[in-house]
Amino acid sequence: MGGSHSREGNLDESESEDESSSPPASGNSDSFHSQTASPADSLDKKLESLSLHGKAAAQSLQQVKLYRHIGGHTPRGNWVLADKSVSWEFFREGDGDEGENSDGEDSWRLHSDKQFKSWFLLLGNKVRARVDARLQMKFFDDQLRSDFIYQGVWGVKFTNKEDYNDFVSEYQNCLFENTYLLEATEENKIKVFGKDFLGWSRPEDADDSIWEDAEESFEQLPSRQVEEAFREAANGGIQSLAMGALDHSFLVSDTGIEAVKNTASGIHGKGVSVSFAKSLRGETLTPKKAMLMRGERNMMILAPAEDYLHTSGVHQLDIESGKVVTEWKFEKDGTPITMKDMTNDSKGSQLDPSGSTFLGLDDNRLCRWDMRDRYGKVQDIVSPVLNWTEGHQFSRGTNFECFAATGDGCIVVGSKDGKVRLYGTTSMRMAKTAFPGLGYPITHVDVTYDGLWVLATTDSYLILISTMFKDKDGKTKTGFTGRMGNKIAAPRLLKLTPLDAYHAGKNHKFRGGRFSWVTESGRQERHLVASVGNFTVIWNFRRVKDSNHACYQHTQGLKSCYCYKIVPKEESIVDSKFMHDNYTSSSPEAPLVVATPKNVSSFNLGRE
Repeated sequence: MGGSHSREGNLDESESEDESSSPPASGNSDSFHSQTASPADSLDKKLESLSLHGKAAAQSLQQVKLYRHIGGHTPRGNWVLADKSVSWEFFREGDGDEGENSDGEDSWRLHSDKQFKSWFLLLGNKVRARVDARLQMKFFDDQLRSDFIYQGVWGVKFTNKEDYNDFVSEYQNCLFENTYLLEATEENKIKVFGKDFLGWSRPEDADDSIWEDAEESFEQLPSRQVEEAFREAANGGIQSLAMGALDHSFLVSDTGIEAVKNTASGIHGKGVSVSFAKSLRGETLTPKKAMLMRGERNMMILAPAEDYLHTSGVHQLDIESGKVVTEWKFEKDGTPITMKDMTNDSKGSQLDPSGSTFLGLDDNRLCRWDMRDRYGKVQDIVSPVLNWTEGHQFSRGTNFECFAATGDGCIVVGSKDGKVRLYGTTSMRMAKTAFPGLGYPITHVDVTYDGLWVLATTDSYLILISTMFKDKDGKTKTGFTGRMGNKIAAPRLLKLTPLDAYHAGKNHKFRGGRFSWVTESGRQERHLVASVGNFTVIWNFRRVKDSNHACYQHTQGLKSCYCYKIVPKEESIVDSKFMHDNYTSSSPEAPLVVATPKNVSSFNLGRE
């Protein structure tokens, strides 16, 4: 459960592989990096394809030392020298030669150009990998070094600063082109990000004053250990956690829900168990999401249709009786519609005993639903229809994927195209601010209670975005309430080191990045958490915002934080959430709850 830097070590050539010319072991290889290099291809043929930004095709190839990490997360894990002198190059090949896009995940790309030829990184006959974020490339300016994942974990050591800078520059240009299918020119960067967001592509030119102001508002916290307090076995395959701020939280499984008691040390002790075997019509329910409402006496359950993405209604469960009491339908103007996600009106609205409204999201819809009819009366008909009280049905192109609400009801929405949109409390038709994203789908979003910070999850990293800006009068506002103009801070990325990302498990995608949970003005979120394969990863919020933090001193591109704590589990983690701020005791942070399909554990962030 230690920090990341203790596992990275330094590249040391005192050891070498027995067979430096043999291909790397497959290990936890990913399908998108499973191409086999072809040593028989002539070097001349590869040189012909080198034409990045008009460079001469026939140029002398630069040499580096190539290392490979062996032994994994064990005391025997270490770096070995795989090749003391190997050439590197970036080259293009046709899409027909690639195997990594067979899962159809590139449908979100900005353009559909069948003639586009992807950039690959070639290191001798050992590495032939498409350039994208899934390499988890990490640069070390002070060591003239870069680490990355390709059928294992590799390290490259450069002999001089000039070669290292050439590699970094070419890599970033290739990454831009592979991501946006556009040449990495200033004109195209403006086309992708817009003039107001150029700091996202040129971090060195971005306004960092917002980050510096934020540092002053956060107290220095001591480093903390993560200690397991409780572990409970589940009756079924856990799908998610529904955290309560009062007496109970709930394990949502593929067959029902189980209540567990909230304590200052975590959640434990089984309570009521409710089976989903029968709805009002005797149908089997498989929950996609569960949401507490009405003073946590009711739970709303999304049970998806066959495609597991959209549903035509929501089930209302009375927790005390353990029965589904109402099956609501989604309709607009008398026409049935679908939803893919729902959330509470605000960060603390689940505690309102009289609450009757909640937010809904579909690919091109954002709305608010009311369980009362249009006259404000409770519906008592057999098949009630939720009342669409406000919202907008966009004609096309939004590709909404996930959303969250602030303490005062502002809304942040993440999309498949990577955009993050901010909506104020007065309209769901027009976003006050639309961040361009970094080219990868947003799978989950969260926002702080005060709306000052947004955390967006992609498969390869988390994106921390500041919504703050200063207007023409020098007053600090947020992108939920006004147009941010061109004084926009560049985001910060939260990543795993290549070594940790590789050993997180075969499907090492980030899931469900969240802040710790507060529902009261003046209280501060102190940590961020996400699940990655078999790891739960925790970041100190203050440290991430510290511009003088060591992670930001010797790296390239957007500032990326690699300082975190890892909670490892034996199986894939399905959900990781902090308990409500009510449950802080001797520690200033509430316990962390981690769920796998078979059990749920509670961890305390104790003092070192």
